[in-house]
Amino acid sequence: MPADFVPLLLMLGLALGLALTLLLGQRLLGPRRPNWIKESAYESGMDPMGTARQRFSVKFYLVAMIFIVFDVEIVFLYPWAVSFQEFLLAGVGQGALVVVAIFIVILAVGLIYDIKKGGLEFE
Repeated sequence: MPADFVPLLLMLGLALGLALTLLLGQRLLGPRRPNWIKESAYESGMDPMGTARQRFSVKFYLVAMIFIVFDVEIVFLYPWAVSFQEFLLAGVGQGALVVVAIFIVILAVGLIYDIKKGGLEFE
């Protein structure tokens, strides 16, 4: 059984070795001309304003939560919808439908919580 992993470990070793060799080669052979423009923070072409420790509004996290709810829902529901016909033919269509219904209810609870907290109220 451990002999089955030899090609995988060899490939990982080669990839790691190549990455380290390229990084070291760049460090040794590449030009190094630092100046204040290159070392300053890039903020979309604008001069940085304020501190990096600035607090974000709770609204930011509520919108992110909505995105995650819908993203997770699509990632799991699309493959299920594509293979639902096969579930019906295999005789497990009812069970698959119940499991997806429970999944949607759990995601709906998260969405309702977000709506109650004002996640969809834009100014």
